[in-house]
Amino acid sequence: MAFKSAISLETLYPKSSLKLTTPSFTPDPKEKFSGFIPIEKLDITYSASSGPGGQNVNKVHTKVDLRFKLSEADWLHPEIREKMIELHGRKLTKEGFMIIRSDVTRSQQLNLADCLQKLRNLIRDAAVTQRQPSPETQEMIRQRHLKAARLRVAVKREDSIKREMKRPPTVVDL
Repeated sequence: MAFKSAISLETLYPKSSLKLTTPSFTPDPKEKFSGFIPIEKLDITYSASSGPGGQNVNKVHTKVDLRFKLSEADWLHPEIREKMIELHGRKLTKEGFMIIRSDVTRSQQLNLADCLQKLRNLIRDAAVTQRQPSPETQEMIRQRHLKAARLRVAVKREDSIKREMKRPPTVVDL
């Protein structure tokens, strides 16, 4: 029989089963991306981080490399997958893997959370569909650009006249 502290989990929560589990998740079929990323379908590796940290940096593997093959990611909606290939194709390796790295903190779990957040942001950016502006809005934008260009030329002309007026008179002017 081992010593049990007065603040052990069994004394604090006597009716608890003390089993830590992750709740199951069923994605909504109507939604393209719910924010859920299945970790078991990602290849996560840890390595020694660069930067400051003294001797500890050589012992602790806190840098996180999260990689997955984008073309085979069946957990992503096909439209989002195609849009991600279009937007982030230059970030893919020759084999088609997308790699997301993080070593911003000295904690492995926080770096993993940072990687997952980066991945979520990339997916959400790809999930957003750009709305086409109406013809009226496009015409209004064109008019604003035209007005700004005319104003810029007018200001340049005024500045030129000011500089011209500051010059001393030449022999020809007298």
